[in-house]
Amino acid sequence: MIEKYTLDNGVRVIIEKIPTVRSVALGIWIGTGSKYENAEVNGISHFIEHMLFKGTTARSAKQIAESFDQIGGHVNAFTSKEYTCYYARVLDEHAPVALDILSDMYFNSVFDEQELQKEKNVVIEEIRMYDDTPDDLVHDLVAKACYETHPLGYSILGTEDVLNQITREDIHRYIEARYTPEQTVITVAGNVTDKLLGEITRYFSGYKRTTKELTPDVKPNFTAGSIWRKKDTEQAHLCLSFPGYDVGHEDIYSLILMNNVLGGSMSSRLFQEVREERGLAYSVYSYHSAFKNSGTFTLYTGTATKQLEEVYNVMMNTVAALRDGGISTEELKKGKEQLKGSLMLSLESTSSRMSRLGKNELLLSRHLDLDEIIQRVEAVTVESVKKVAEEIFTNPVAIALVSPLEMIPDYMRSDILVRS
Repeated sequence: MIEKYTLDNGVRVIIEKIPTVRSVALGIWIGTGSKYENAEVNGISHFIEHMLFKGTTARSAKQIAESFDQIGGHVNAFTSKEYTCYYARVLDEHAPVALDILSDMYFNSVFDEQELQKEKNVVIEEIRMYDDTPDDLVHDLVAKACYETHPLGYSILGTEDVLNQITREDIHRYIEARYTPEQTVITVAGNVTDKLLGEITRYFSGYKRTTKELTPDVKPNFTAGSIWRKKDTEQAHLCLSFPGYDVGHEDIYSLILMNNVLGGSMSSRLFQEVREERGLAYSVYSYHSAFKNSGTFTLYTGTATKQLEEVYNVMMNTVAALRDGGISTEELKKGKEQLKGSLMLSLESTSSRMSRLGKNELLLSRHLDLDEIIQRVEAVTVESVKKVAEEIFTNPVAIALVSPLEMIPDYMRSDILVRS
């Protein structure tokens, strides 16, 4: 059962008690990420995530790490385009200790100037590592091709030049604007006691910060641009993105099942056609990215440059065939079972449950129980999937390519599936 509490200052606490386990997963979520940055501080959300591990008024960076090692726990954090999360997973008896350390990091980080410079170098190496990984880089590029100058197209890591310009004062200004009680969600899943809820209230009820008027969350335009990066790689890495659905869209489950059939599994059409039947690529798949008021549907493959045109044509023909012919009853049935199986297995992890609580609260402000989710999955029909495919795959496509080629080949057209 999911319980929700809202403290007087606006901090939301979401708890899912699972008395049959001996662990607790606890996360502090903030409704901010690269989507809420501007070009001058792109990457600051991710950099702040790093800096919260670099020392507080009470603990050094080493002491933070040692504190979790001493209780056999796991601590980490991540930043996305729309949220940041600091989380820990520990034995239930150590949950109060984990809460104490995480809240200390959240409220009392000192952002020491020397640590600031060292961590900039760390993140710059992370950026360079990412840039040297073309099958990661191409996904960043296609986001920019989809959204052009809108922050949804920004890299979460930022750039080396911008990162070097970010100051301690920039960090404090950003925290003042975005790390506010109303934007903060605490999620806990596992063998949770009522005493722990009291501790959360004690740590966070005194949290005061004046919330400034936030910039309206304007729906971005899908620009269907084309971006390429010439690199001396063994393969050409290609992403093709169509406009998708926002996270709360009424047809989101039809889209999820369509993705499963097209490129979301080893038995999917893309995998079978490109890899199994023709042997043209090792990696080929599709995925959907859903945001608060936007979404993209993306296809990816990596293949030898000499095979790129053939792979591209096979992928586009597979997409067109699904759009025009729909999916079979058998494909739908298989997709539903895969989706339900994946959901059920994820529920065995307290970390997965904690993460689901945070994302649902920040993006949807609601929580569906298992029966409601399965009901929505079962309500998907062959007809609803075909409707989604026709809706999505008649739009211009954004293109991103990382390869030894000088430019995107002429045969790759953004209007290839657009109906006149």
